[in-house]
Amino acid sequence: MQTVMNGYRGLSFLVGLNWDWLITLGTIAAGLFAGAFLGTQILPQY
Repeated sequence: MQTVMNGYRGLSFLVGLNWDWLITLGTIAAGLFAGAFLGTQILPQY
């Protein structure tokens, strides 16, 4: 149980350090997805 708690604390610490990086990555992915979606909707269908 001690090992599980130490591992959880370590994972929580890493997520806390990288939270802004994860938000940035998610924002970039959402922007790419939105751009691809709009690009396929705006282009004329041949």
